[in-house]
Amino acid sequence: MTQLLKSKHNIVSKVQDSDSYFAVNLLSGSADLLSEEEAKMLVSPEQDLLENPVTMLNLADNGYLVNAEEEKKRYRNRYFDFVDQRDDEEVQLFFVPNYSCNFSCSYCYQDEYTNPSQSATPELIDAFFDYVRKELANRRKYLTIFGGEPLLNTPHQRSLISLMVERAKEAEIDICVVTNGYYLENYIELLSKGKIREIQITLDGTKSIHDQRRFLKGGSPTFEPIVRGIDAAMAAGFPVNLRMVIDKQNIDNLPELATFAIEKGWTSNPLFKTQIGRNYELHHCQSTPDQLFTRISLFKKIFELTLEFPHILEFYKPSYSVAKYLSENGQLPDPLFDACPACKSEWAFDYSGRIYSCTATVGKEEEALGTFFPEITKNEQLIHQWASRDVTSIEECKNCSVQLACGGGCGSVAKNKNGSILSPDCRPVKELLEIGFKAYFNEVLDEK
Repeated sequence: MTQLLKSKHNIVSKVQDSDSYFAVNLLSGSADLLSEEEAKMLVSPEQDLLENPVTMLNLADNGYLVNAEEEKKRYRNRYFDFVDQRDDEEVQLFFVPNYSCNFSCSYCYQDEYTNPSQSATPELIDAFFDYVRKELANRRKYLTIFGGEPLLNTPHQRSLISLMVERAKEAEIDICVVTNGYYLENYIELLSKGKIREIQITLDGTKSIHDQRRFLKGGSPTFEPIVRGIDAAMAAGFPVNLRMVIDKQNIDNLPELATFAIEKGWTSNPLFKTQIGRNYELHHCQSTPDQLFTRISLFKKIFELTLEFPHILEFYKPSYSVAKYLSENGQLPDPLFDACPACKSEWAFDYSGRIYSCTATVGKEEEALGTFFPEITKNEQLIHQWASRDVTSIEECKNCSVQLACGGGCGSVAKNKNGSILSPDCRPVKELLEIGFKAYFNEVLDEK
C-alpha cells in the first residue's frame, strides 16, 4: 500500500461549544464533521495511523491522508490554475482626486497626509485614462473613485468628477465610488451619466452613535444626510454597499443599526449589501489601542450578538473564513494562494501623478511605485516584489496548514508590521472556523 501521510493542508479543530470536530482541506476541497477518534488520528503522530485501517481509508478518500508526492503535484496544478485565473481577473483601478475631506472622523488614518487641499486637474485625469488605455489594454477593468472625500459639493470638485464619469464612459469602464455619503444626494444626477457598479457608504451605527464618530469638521452631525443619500442612490438604481467600521465604542449598536436597516426596507432591496470594517492601526490611527478589536475577538463578539439578536443576520452575515461560503454553496471555495491583489488585480493612483500598489499604500509618498504624470516612470523591482507576493514566496506560509484559506493576508499590513512585503499578515483561520461551524452548521451538529 502506498504510504499515507497527513496532508499538509488539513485544518482540524473542535467546533466551538461542541463535542464535535471539523476538518477542512482547501487543496482537496473536503470539509467534514469528525468524530473524536477521526480528529485525533489527524493530529496524532504518523505511527498511529495504522491503528484503525477503516477510519484511515475514509480519511484518505476525502484527501486528509495523502501520498506526499501526489499532493505536491496537486498543489502545483492548483497553483498554476490560480495564477491563470488571477491573470485574467478584472483589474480594480483606484483613483484619488483629492485627500481633502469635509469630515473629521475620530479614527481617520489620512489626517496626517500632506497637501490635503490639493486636487487633480483635467490634464492629469486625461493622463490617467491614457495610461490605463495603454498599460492595461488587454485587461478587463473598472474604476473606483476614492479619497479623502471625492464627492465634495464644490464647483471644482463636481467638474472633476463629471470629467471622470465622462472619460470612463468613453472608455467603457464601470465606476464605483467610495464616499462618506454626506453629499451623495447632490451627485445622483451627475453619476447617472456613467455606469455605476457600486457606491460604498459608511454608517457607524444609528444616529446617536454614528454622529459621535463621523462628524463634520466643526462637529456637526452627518447621519441624516447620509441616510437620504442611501435612499436616493437605490432609488436611482445604484447598488449600495453599506460599511460599518467597528471597534469597542460602537459594536453594541450593531443590533440597533440592523433593525434600522430592516425597517427602512434596505435589507430586502437587491441593490443593498453590507460589510463590516474592523477599525485597526493602519499607518496612523487616532483611536486608542484599547478600543480596537483583534480580528478574532471582533468575530467572537459578533457571534455572541447574533445569538442574542438573530435579526443581525438579515443585515450582515459574517464569513468566518470559508464557513459561510461552505454553508451557502455546499462546497469549499478554490484554494486562495494569494489574498493581496496589489500590482496584480489592483492598482491605485492619485492627484499627484503617482502610482501605488493598493488603497492601503496610496497617498504615502514613500510607497509610490512610479508616476503616470507628467511622465511615466516605474520602479520595476518594487513592482515585481509586490506582484510576486503569494504563499509560495512567503517563507512563513510554505508549511502553514491554513495557507490556502489565509492567502498570506494583506501585504501592506505585513510590511508595516514586519518590515517586508514578503512576510505574512496571518489570519486566525482555525479560530474563525471554530465559530463558523457552530454558527452555520448547528443543526447538523445537533443531529450527530
